[in-house]
Amino acid sequence: MDRSNLEILAYESSPIGMICLRRRVMPSDPDTVVTEITLDHEFLMSSHNTLSERTLSLRALDLHAGLELAVLVGGLGLGYTARELLTSDRVAHVEVVEYLPQVIGWLHQKLLPLADELQADARVAVAQGDVYARLADPAGPVYDLILIDVDHSPDEPLGDASAAFYTRKGLAQAREHLAPGGILGVWSYAESPRFAGTLREAFGNAVVEPLTFWNPVLEEEETNWLFFARR
Repeated sequence: MDRSNLEILAYESSPIGMICLRRRVMPSDPDTVVTEITLDHEFLMSSHNTLSERTLSLRALDLHAGLELAVLVGGLGLGYTARELLTSDRVAHVEVVEYLPQVIGWLHQKLLPLADELQADARVAVAQGDVYARLADPAGPVYDLILIDVDHSPDEPLGDASAAFYTRKGLAQAREHLAPGGILGVWSYAESPRFAGTLREAFGNAVVEPLTFWNPVLEEEETNWLFFARR
């Protein structure tokens, strides 16, 4: 990477490591400026490659035919999962739970590329918290859609605290936060037959969808995985 094109917007310590928000010009396209997040100097996400997180939202909406949908999103990231939900007039409310207060701060400081859009939409509420703890708590509201876009994969969580969610017990607890017919969707950068089996055990059903695309940031073809189950 040509570091002369790199602008560090924020570089902060967090409970899961050093997180960095940066902006740079794409070497292959000088007219394209992208925003990226890294964790401990390892690439996490980019505004130039948002297909899989947007598809997580779109497919969940396809799987649920209801109106006035209440949605819980685990993980704010750069905001593309939440923003895609807001393109549907069937969505009444989106609650985003973000573990890192630093990321929420970037939203409020308008450092994230979608900050203006997200903060202008009255249907969105962003709160700091642990979405996995929320789903393990038997108390609390129910949702029509629950979308989890936090960890690298079910087999490679960002922290130990989320590991319990990917067990049969954890998924059964999450299921109780879905209204009848509600959809749970989970994003993963890697395939996980173990998690797919556990999801079927907990819900009695599972849909696993690979999504293959050209990643211009990594300059290679990439496959992400989307897991869905219905209560």
